[in-house]
Amino acid sequence: MSGIAWLQKTDPPAALPPTSRALAEPNGLLAVGGALTPEWLVHAYRHGVFPWYSAEQPILWWAPDPRAVLVPAEFRKSRSLARSIRRRGYETRIDTAFEAVIAACAGPRRGSPGTWITPEMHAAYVELHRRGLAHSFETWSGGELVGGLYGVALGRLFFGESMFSHSVDASKAALARLVEECLQRGVPLIDCQMPSPHLASLGSRNLPRREFELALARHLAEPPPMWR
Repeated sequence: MSGIAWLQKTDPPAALPPTSRALAEPNGLLAVGGALTPEWLVHAYRHGVFPWYSAEQPILWWAPDPRAVLVPAEFRKSRSLARSIRRRGYETRIDTAFEAVIAACAGPRRGSPGTWITPEMHAAYVELHRRGLAHSFETWSGGELVGGLYGVALGRLFFGESMFSHSVDASKAALARLVEECLQRGVPLIDCQMPSPHLASLGSRNLPRREFELALARHLAEPPPMWR
């Protein structure tokens, strides 16, 4: 990890280095340490940085290049997906079970023995939610929470963090609701963080880091919508 900044919990959020110092391999690793206070998290998101680490690691901060984003108008809601959502009678809600959503996102996944959503991470985003900066989009069936996602909203941007599904297409239904809300509220960009084939299949595109940060600066300066 030569060249990586090592930060202390007592450091101010401004101690995060510029994203130009992020490593090419592993892609985007920028700094180690610091804290998960609301002040640290908001500063990080506003500068194109997010935390991602496992329970055995210190806090790791990332700014990958390229950056995966979803333009709401480009979301691929196929006819088969729309039929699947209708057939299952899913109901989608916003911010009615934030803590349950993040807890479900931290649960075990196929092929993955652990989770990056540590108790410290859980508590940090719950606090952001209490401050009106983090939101959940939920899929319900028969009164049961079966899918959802959560993320952070700043300015006219939504920073997606994680999603889960306990029923077929339940997480996609929650994402479709997020996309609909973004279109209605004039939110032009959803940050998806790391590129992946799954995100690409849903319409995401990859932006060079510099291009993403220009969009970030532009849309953070715009007045935020009401999400609730």
